[in-house]
Amino acid sequence: MSEFQPCTYIMASGRRGYIYIGVTSGLLQRVHQHRSKAVPGYSSDRHTVLLVRLELFGTMEQAIGREKQLKNWRRDWKIKLVETDNPDWVDLAAGLGLGPLD
Repeated sequence: MSEFQPCTYIMASGRRGYIYIGVTSGLLQRVHQHRSKAVPGYSSDRHTVLLVRLELFGTMEQAIGREKQLKNWRRDWKIKLVETDNPDWVDLAAGLGLGPLD
C-alpha cells in the first residue's frame, strides 16, 4: 500500500464493540491518531483503536462515497461486513507496519 492511498476503514473497540467508519488517504497516520486518541470525539471516547477492515479506492471521491454508504448501514450489516474477511476482529494495523497496541 502506498503512503497516500484513498481508503475507507473501520475501527473498533473490540470484537462487536463500538465501531467507527472513516475515510482517509493516509491510513497509517490516521490509525496512529486513533490509537493515541489525538482527536477528541466519538472515536477517542469509545477507544476505537483496532483497525478491523479497510477498502482501497482509486480516488477520494470513491472512498467518500463508500464511507457515506457504510455509515447509513444498520449495525448488524456492518458487523457482518467486518466478519466476512476478519471473523476474529484481528487488528489489521500490525500487517501494515504499525506495532502492536500497548
